[in-house]
Amino acid sequence: MRKFAVVSGFLGSGKTTLMMALTDFYSAHYAGAVMISNDLGEGVLLADHKLAQLGGCRALQITDECICFCRDVLTERLNACYEDGCELVVSDIPGFGVGAQEHVYHGLAENCPGQYELAPFTVLIEPRNLALLREGRAGDMGFILDAQLREADLIVLSKCELLDEKARGDALCWLAARYPGTEQLAVSAKTGEGLDALCRALRERKASMRHPEIDYDADDLQNAMGSLSEYYLQYRAVVCCDDFDGSAYLADLAAEIQNSVRSAGCEVPHLKLLAWGPEGDYGKADLLGADRPIELPHRFARPCTDLGVLLNTSAACPDETLNRLLGEAVRTVSDRYQLELTIFKKDHFGLGE
Repeated sequence: MRKFAVVSGFLGSGKTTLMMALTDFYSAHYAGAVMISNDLGEGVLLADHKLAQLGGCRALQITDECICFCRDVLTERLNACYEDGCELVVSDIPGFGVGAQEHVYHGLAENCPGQYELAPFTVLIEPRNLALLREGRAGDMGFILDAQLREADLIVLSKCELLDEKARGDALCWLAARYPGTEQLAVSAKTGEGLDALCRALRERKASMRHPEIDYDADDLQNAMGSLSEYYLQYRAVVCCDDFDGSAYLADLAAEIQNSVRSAGCEVPHLKLLAWGPEGDYGKADLLGADRPIELPHRFARPCTDLGVLLNTSAACPDETLNRLLGEAVRTVSDRYQLELTIFKKDHFGLGE
């Protein structure tokens, strides 16, 4: 079996965390599985890929371009995985992913007929964004959330541990009524709930290969795309003392960025901060909105003196403004902790450019 699945979803929907849990579960209970992280940064080490490596998950990455438009690179990665004995490969897509079923699935079916078994096109939505969509409060992003879900064969209500049984049932019923012809699952990467059902759906079912009616030139889509910018930074931080708390540093840096972006009247749909020491200990901080609490899903187990750090964010903020705000935040917090920084890679651009 040479099964391939695309996992789409809005920023912060939990794609990376779920793909890691899915890959590990599938490998343990069925056969070999690999995840591919995909982002637009040029020649970068992706935070998602590094996180998967630190967590012991079998993973690859594709950078510089969306898998929608780099079919040769994608097929090269897929073939290498299958030749290495894998049965399932799952890949995310950067940014919004609207149009990925058309570009990826139909492109593979047309150009590589019969080479791959395409699993149900899977779209994640987490409880907060679902609530915004249901209540009509998602603004320009509502068009993107709706378009992603209309592309889906399989809709996954991610982070379902955040909802009680009644709220979860109501959410799944609403999704089923709003998007007929799709299957719905509630899954928690944190608790493992629903992972077996998701694995079986990807393993046993096929993509519908339908053509959803989506206006890719719609003003709402162009407005949303035009408002977002990407920022990527990779650096080394050398610590001056032996009692440095790497997790506190990440939390303070995320808070400084949050305050700066919020003060500028901008929004941060998703910020990832990942840091690791030379012995493999690591910490992670996530920010899923200018008005939401900072999350620390993984903390350093011990003090560290030498850190590799990756910062990756998508923000509703002009490119140069975001570049200035994040650069100032990194300098301010790093100076506060008396860190000596060496910048390895920085990339930033507007998605509407």
